[in-house]
Amino acid sequence: MSNRPSITVFFPAYNDAGTIASMVVLADRTLRKLTDDYELIVVNDGSRDHTAQVLSELESVYPRLRVIHHAANRGYGSALRTGFENASKEWIFYTDGDAQYDVRELAKLAPLMTEDIDVVNGYKISRSDPLHRIIIGDIYRWIVKLAFGIRIRDVDCDFRLVRRASYNRVRLSSASGTICVEMIKSFQDAGLRFAEAPVNHYHRAYGKSQFFNFRRLLKTFRDLATLWWQLVIMRRAQIVHPAEEAPKAISVSEEARDK
Repeated sequence: MSNRPSITVFFPAYNDAGTIASMVVLADRTLRKLTDDYELIVVNDGSRDHTAQVLSELESVYPRLRVIHHAANRGYGSALRTGFENASKEWIFYTDGDAQYDVRELAKLAPLMTEDIDVVNGYKISRSDPLHRIIIGDIYRWIVKLAFGIRIRDVDCDFRLVRRASYNRVRLSSASGTICVEMIKSFQDAGLRFAEAPVNHYHRAYGKSQFFNFRRLLKTFRDLATLWWQLVIMRRAQIVHPAEEAPKAISVSEEARDK
């Protein structure tokens, strides 16, 4: 296949020793089918389990894998920014290292990255979490859509394919999970064009979510309030190179996508 893009796939990982190996293996297999020019990056965000040891073994087996270690846990936003800043290929894809998404579904997103699209965003077909997490997640998405004017369906679906040139149009600063809101809002304000596709979401097989506890939720909503003031009221999104056209969101059904 000619004119195939170069692709970086990266995973932020925090205490994901039980899942990160399978993520790397499946990503490598998937990328080999999509392109001849790719790289894998794992950002180990100060994990306290044996994630670092697992990644060391993987590096000896997969020559295209590069591991970046944060000496201490800096937060999800910092891990994402590290991944993006170290990506060298034309397209950048990321998802979490906890295997709640199937990295092989990157093959479904790639065909949607046409010349008139800058970002392909996944949205969860259904959320495989306990009921209270589903309710909290739905409330979170509703608040974010209303407060920030987010146009895509699922801002907290961390299954994204982005052109590196498009990412470089903005400058992100969030260190926490609110980086997803900052990212999408900044992309929208920069005029980037979106496509959307449904992806599967699975039960967490290893480890424990760092988001769903009262202290973390309180901090998240405090961070959201600060971000809302900066991006919506003060209009201080850091846009380096605005796009010429207005943003548009395109929802692609499975039926249309499979044609």
